[in-house]
Amino acid sequence: MKNKNVLISGGLGFLGSHFCKILLKNNFNVILIDKRSPKTPSDKSIVSQSLKFHKVDITNENQIKKMYMNLKKNKIFIDVLINNAAIDSIPKSKQKNSHLPNISDWNKELSVSLTGSYLLIKYFGQDMAKNKEGKIINIGSDLSVIAPNQNLYSDYKNFFKPVTYSVVKHGLLGITKYFASLYSKDNVQVNMISPGPVYNQQKKRFVRKLKKFIPMNRLSKLSDLEEPLLFLVNERNSYFTGQNLIVDGGRTII
Repeated sequence: MKNKNVLISGGLGFLGSHFCKILLKNNFNVILIDKRSPKTPSDKSIVSQSLKFHKVDITNENQIKKMYMNLKKNKIFIDVLINNAAIDSIPKSKQKNSHLPNISDWNKELSVSLTGSYLLIKYFGQDMAKNKEGKIINIGSDLSVIAPNQNLYSDYKNFFKPVTYSVVKHGLLGITKYFASLYSKDNVQVNMISPGPVYNQQKKRFVRKLKKFIPMNRLSKLSDLEEPLLFLVNERNSYFTGQNLIVDGGRTII
């Protein structure tokens, strides 16, 4: 896997930064893209170890095309594309009623995850198909196959997990299956990792409630996602495509 180039969107986010660390640890060349500049020491450490960092708004096709041409000019071919960028809706104690998002929020959230993923596949997936080699990994959620249980958020006044999050994750599964079918003859594998709830210093009461819905009786740790990611990027994995790899401690089976 040494010298394989991985392009990952949302690389400075909670999941994205961890994925970058794992890929770097396993000798991949990471090309990291994010809408924001690195600010924290952790951000700067990841960027310094990466092959390249591009500050890109993935909803803007011109910016993606410019990045694509820059990589091509420098003879950097993308072996693995990871569509990780998304706008998550984090429960907060005090906020306006978010039962139904306004149309601008709807457009923004769908644009980042669905339009952004499509545009990256449009440019880099087509190159993979031409070269008869490549892997595309979309980052989903357990909400790619189930609906959110709004009762979980009763301690957060006026908070509802918005419809946009479910639409995005279900939509990514559709994108996964579509391009897996389209590119299979070209030896390009397209799959999805769908994590269940990942521990990120949530309130103890919320964690206790959520654990009741998970057969393994705990939230995911970041380390639980490492082996699924490494399986999908491994070149010895050559016959696995169009699949939604759900890593949720059994939450979606009951």
